[in-house]
Parts: sequence; structure tokens; C-alpha cells
Amino acid sequence: MFTGIITDIGTIRSHEQRGDLRLVIGSAYDMDGVAIGASIACSGACLTVVEKGDDWFAVDLSAETVARTAPGLWREGGRLNLERALKVGDELGGHIVTGHVDGIGHLVSAVREGDSTRLTIKAPADLAAALAAKGSITLDGISLTVNSVDDQADGSVHFGLNIIPHTATATTLDALPEGRTFNLEIDVLARYLDRMQSLRNRSM
Repeated sequence: MFTGIITDIGTIRSHEQRGDLRLVIGSAYDMDGVAIGASIACSGACLTVVEKGDDWFAVDLSAETVARTAPGLWREGGRLNLERALKVGDELGGHIVTGHVDGIGHLVSAVREGDSTRLTIKAPADLAAALAAKGSITLDGISLTVNSVDDQADGSVHFGLNIIPHTATATTLDALPEGRTFNLEIDVLARYLDRMQSLRNRSM
């Protein structure tokens, strides 16, 4: 489990397609305290540390993980939002995050509002029912509050987020090129409610 509070920005130093995709990620974490087999959320995807050095760790991504995460995210030189797994007694500063990517979001617009940036993100139709104003969303591993929801004619949804300067500088949201995609994880409560509703509808 994670909280969506980013504690480091890692850089992909190398990627190698073996049976799976092996990434070596540079990090400022004290690697003496990171065990082999530990879970680290990398831009919202929970990955397992399989090797480590003084200032890096390695993870393996299956073809399934690559296919279900944002296109181009795992390129060499790319930056990743990092968060170590939650420990019992840690402050829960964001919301409960599992590190399982539910879908891919697409940047619609990024507009300055005062010192902050207003993002509009397009989410796929199968996530639309799980998004609500003032609810929680994880965007590339970052716990954020949904400010607005605008359902689209094709079943997709545009949702708005307000990114304050601290969030932008502490994460990879400082760079928002046109066409950027994001890993999305809906709130865990919304996931279970959606499942319950689908079973209820099926039985009617």
C-alpha cells in the first residue's frame, strides 16, 4: 500500500528487454534501507526491487505491466515519481493507493490559474463512474483531489485538477508536453463500489 505522496524523483538509467523489461532507476533513497523484494511505486505502478546499488535499484516489468501503463513512460532517461511502501504508523498524507494502474489518462489542457496550474485530463469510459468532484485520484502515483467532472458524449470523462507549485516541483508535473499520458488509479473505495454495482445490475 502507498499514500500517493511522492518522496523522490527517479531517473531511468537503462532499460533492457530480456524475457521481461529490466529497468535500472537512479534514486536518492538510502539504499541500505531498501530490501531486495521491496515494493516501490514508480509513477503509480507498484514494482519489486530485484537488484540495487549505492544510488540505484532495478525492477522487472512484465509485458502486461508495460501494456497497461502510459506509453513511453519507461524510456531511458525518463523521470519517475517514486514512493516507498507504507509502513504501519506512517502518516497517511494522501489516500490509500494500491499501485495498480486502472487506465490511461490523456492531457487535454494545462492552464495557469494564479500560481497554480489547472489540468484537464481525459479518462476512458470504463473509469467515468468512479470519478467524482472532491473525490481522490492517483495521477502518475500522485494523490490528487478531483475538482470537476465533465462527462463526454463518447462515454469518456474530462476531469479537472489543481496543481499547486509545491506539487509541480516535487513531482514530474513540472513538465507537461502536449499529448502527455498518465497512469490513473481510481480511489479504492470507488473500485469496490463499482464492482458491487455491476454485480447488482447483473442479478436484476
